[in-house]
Amino acid sequence: MYNRIWHQTQEALNSLLDKESQKIDPHKNQVFIFQMLATFYIKYIQIFRKLENVYDQIVHPQKRILIRKMLDGVMGRILELKNEMVELEFTEFHYFDDILQDLKLAPQQLDIPIPRYFLKEKLEVIKGREKMLAQILADSELATTSMKKILKAMPLDEAIKIIQVSERARQGRLRAMFMKQIYLQEYRVKQSKLLSDRLPDVAAAALSIQKVWRAFHQSKKTGKERGEEMIFLGMNPPPHFNQVSATLVQAQKVNSMRNEVQMRHDEDYKEAMVTIKNDLKLLEGPDIKENLQDQIRHWFIECRNLTGTFPDYPKAEEGGSALIFSDKTPQQVIADIIASQEEEEKNKKNKNKEKEKKAKKEKEKEKKVTKDKSKEEDAGWKMSPSLFLHGMEEGNNLYKDIWKNKDESWNFPQDYDPELIKEEKRKELESEIRVQVDELMRQELKNLKLAVDREKELPVKGGKKRGGKKRKKGKKGKKGKRGKKVKDLTPNRSIESLYKELVEEGLLIQALKVNLSDYIGEYSYLGTTLRQVSIEPMPSLLDVRQLITLYGILPLGSPTVHEKAPLVKSLLLAGPSGVGKKMLVHAICTETGANLFNLSASNIAGKYPGRSGLQMMLHVVFKVARQLQPSVVWIGETEKTFYKKVPSNEKKMEPKRLKKQLPRILKLLKPDDRVLIVGTTQRPFDAELQSFCKVYQKIILVPRPDYASRYVLWKQIIQRNGGVVTNALNISCLAKVTDGFTQGHIVQVVRSVLTDRRIRQQIHKPLRAVEFVSAIASMDPVYQEEEDSFKDWYAKTPLGRKRALALTGGEAEKEKDKGKKKEKKKK
Repeated sequence: MYNRIWHQTQEALNSLLDKESQKIDPHKNQVFIFQMLATFYIKYIQIFRKLENVYDQIVHPQKRILIRKMLDGVMGRILELKNEMVELEFTEFHYFDDILQDLKLAPQQLDIPIPRYFLKEKLEVIKGREKMLAQILADSELATTSMKKILKAMPLDEAIKIIQVSERARQGRLRAMFMKQIYLQEYRVKQSKLLSDRLPDVAAAALSIQKVWRAFHQSKKTGKERGEEMIFLGMNPPPHFNQVSATLVQAQKVNSMRNEVQMRHDEDYKEAMVTIKNDLKLLEGPDIKENLQDQIRHWFIECRNLTGTFPDYPKAEEGGSALIFSDKTPQQVIADIIASQEEEEKNKKNKNKEKEKKAKKEKEKEKKVTKDKSKEEDAGWKMSPSLFLHGMEEGNNLYKDIWKNKDESWNFPQDYDPELIKEEKRKELESEIRVQVDELMRQELKNLKLAVDREKELPVKGGKKRGGKKRKKGKKGKKGKRGKKVKDLTPNRSIESLYKELVEEGLLIQALKVNLSDYIGEYSYLGTTLRQVSIEPMPSLLDVRQLITLYGILPLGSPTVHEKAPLVKSLLLAGPSGVGKKMLVHAICTETGANLFNLSASNIAGKYPGRSGLQMMLHVVFKVARQLQPSVVWIGETEKTFYKKVPSNEKKMEPKRLKKQLPRILKLLKPDDRVLIVGTTQRPFDAELQSFCKVYQKIILVPRPDYASRYVLWKQIIQRNGGVVTNALNISCLAKVTDGFTQGHIVQVVRSVLTDRRIRQQIHKPLRAVEFVSAIASMDPVYQEEEDSFKDWYAKTPLGRKRALALTGGEAEKEKDKGKKKEKKKK
């Protein structure tokens, strides 16, 4: 099944690569450009979803290598297209409602999955690291002290009084219960005496019983029919909707079995790589060596016959004989030698003519450059070159050559293919043997020269001195560059000791196990409609979740994607309190298995004092972060680091310690370093905007939940905390009433209402909306004015300003500038 899905996905990818390889003419129509980019983006996401599923489930080890290459390529291309759309529209949030309608896709299909291999392939490393962290915390008693509660000593008299009060209360309750039972017994005796005086009317009694029974029966029947009708119309879920079906349980078992087979096949493949290479070395190694020697000797003789002298043997640094014989027969090599001789003769004659031509060409080039610049300004948008398309095309060609029409009827268990390993290892073996042959043939060539040409190799003194001088100069230059690099302040210390120090200082903390899927929300279905009316919509929670996946999780999880994709070194999450900013930071760490470093102003206060102490702290943090990558450096309440004016009560804390150091650290981070700096803030307007935006490359505005998100939040949080959603609980009413309240408020209210006792009472007393409303009434919501202040602040950021210019009058200004340039040219 998964083989069929793979073949279908490769066909879809092949057609998409063909479209991308076609030359796209420059366009000025922004709507057309965005629709083209968005279509590519959505199609790549669909391919990515299928490839991720195939890579996770397919068991053939050689197929998985190719699928992994394609998966990383598609992942990187998605990030490139996202970057193109951001640069085009000057906004991080995009809406594709009209394109989704054309492609007949649901908004849920835009959700970018997190590849499961991020954690699977380094599960043992993550477990080992967690054990080490737990051990350090246990040894230093940091974990136990935080869990312990401070207990006050109670005097004996007070303890006796409390026991007496509780015992008297218990006795009082028992007495009240007995008195109630006596009263009820007396009341029943009185009633029976009164009824015995009256004559019994059997017909009236039967009629009253019939009325009650028929009403009860009919109400039950009507309720059942109404429920069936609602299920039929799709308004209510079927009765066993929330129960886990047997097929899903079976599917999970099959998945786990497939994972075991995958691991077994991978181990067999690694063993086969070694054994097959050794077998080839014994069987085919001597023949390969003889063939290479014969080939090189034939080249010696032919060069001697054609040129009259033996050739110079290529150096080992240049590649040796592989430089000459790479994918060429001896006849082709001889033809190349003849052609090179003819070219040398022609070059000698044409040297003087070329000098004159060069002077003329340089003048013409200068004129052309000025013309081309003006043409480029007039021309429209062009797509920037991709670093992933070439790799995907290579992988696609490999698929066509090897796997597309391959007969695998003999390989039912989908184990490794030995023939493919032999082809690969032959090339490796040939390159290894070639190195040995090159050493022998160099010596043989020296002997031939001495014997036939009677040449003696005399050391060229001048050349050596010159070479020596050049090398020395090169070394000086390198030393100068190395001097700029940051020195290792802890050269004699192991990573384990530095890791332990950071844990003990509280700078390296344990990330909470929270998945990104736990960040619940709904899509914004009115985004495109609002933008058509020139209204900028607030992003939905799922838009935020998607950006976290694109900028945080995918680059940290895959080294190849991090090296080649548009580099995001720092990320800022800005939003009111309770919207889940810290949760998103922990989710990035959980999904990628990253270390979490806490450099919040409150956490580093009083630690590593002084300027030298600060340098040491940052050096140790980023040294460990690089060595044990991926890593996330979290700066909570990051506005304090960039305060406009430090409040008097926070001056002792020195919140601006990191302000000057952070830009320098960002410059030192390379594409190889999978380290992400994440800042969270609920008061970004207190910080200096310019320095704030210099440090944080991407700024994500996290909003309060809208109606759709609140509806989903209430439903899922109640169910996760043991609540049962019935018709008596009006979730729509709760979502409407709690406008302005955040996810944090909803979680707090649900936990306060759903106590153990209330959960047990649900069978007889179902949950009602009033219980939650009364609990949330005491809390303060996020008012519209606060949300508007976040919007106004975001509009002042570089991307926000560009977006505002594009919406208001950016295009009109460009047209005026072009008109001025044309007038100048005419003059």
